[in-house]
Amino acid sequence: MSSGGKILVTGATGFVGAAVARALIARGERVVLLARKTSPRGNVEGLDAEVVIGDLLDAATLAPAFAGVDRLYHVAADYRLWARDPNEIVEANRVGVTNIMTSALRAGVSRVVYTSSVATLKLNAEGRPVDETSPATPEQAIGAYKRSKTIAERVVETMIQTQGLPAVIVNPSTPIGPRDIKPTPTGRVIVEAANGKMPGYVDTGLNLVHVEDVAAGHLLAMEKGRIGERYILGGQDAPFGQFLSEICVMAGRRPPTLKIPRGALFPFAHAAEFLARFTGKEPFATVDALRMAGYRMYFSSHKAQAELGYSARPYAQAIADALSWFRAKGMVK
Repeated sequence: MSSGGKILVTGATGFVGAAVARALIARGERVVLLARKTSPRGNVEGLDAEVVIGDLLDAATLAPAFAGVDRLYHVAADYRLWARDPNEIVEANRVGVTNIMTSALRAGVSRVVYTSSVATLKLNAEGRPVDETSPATPEQAIGAYKRSKTIAERVVETMIQTQGLPAVIVNPSTPIGPRDIKPTPTGRVIVEAANGKMPGYVDTGLNLVHVEDVAAGHLLAMEKGRIGERYILGGQDAPFGQFLSEICVMAGRRPPTLKIPRGALFPFAHAAEFLARFTGKEPFATVDALRMAGYRMYFSSHKAQAELGYSARPYAQAIADALSWFRAKGMVK
């Protein structure tokens, strides 16, 4: 049940934010959702929550959202692996986090959970699972999104150390499941594979987790997380080919058998990005995504399990839930 003041959630119109907001409402908390005027409302329709209009990039619009608020979940982020101007992604995530955390300090909130990403961690060439002890520098991060999240995480850490920001950092791995409204790059893979449009795959690996388990991890971090610490909220490591096979089997499709050398796809990705400059639509294959695929993106959630009591169900359940949601929306035939 509710433990006092209201809780502000940013990013609730998006994928992970919607899951966090729903978990809080289910627990009887009084929830305020910050949303831009232009944000699609599909994920928050019918929720028992107050919606306040504001923009993370306009600091002056944020103060009203904090009226009567005691705790903050900052989940919102510009999650794109491509933009015409990559600096747009970096600035959106850096400025957004600075503005919201400054507002939280002014409002005197008692506790903050900041949604970072495993994108801020340094991968190894051997494909061993990475834990919280290997942060990446912005220079080591591949692509604008990873660089932006690394910079934003450092902003939060600095504010914790120098301004007493009472924040706990969580680093979700690759969430999948219902209400992937945009959809995310991983959601697009599920949709394409389920529609029979992925004849081959690159030999890489991901850590896959149900979005509702990630949301539950956020609530645990608020209750039990240590200020200034980061916690990976992941599920299970899986080779990419296996992930695609499971999607296809559930969707009644033949799994892809063609393993495509990564190098062969770079010309295709360059061409897709060139076309995207004219359409403005994020390409399905990007150069940065192919560079990332050179690593197995495997992670350990041991710290979150030990300190927070975090756990994750098998990711196959997340695929099933994602597919039934995409079907209901007419995105999977």
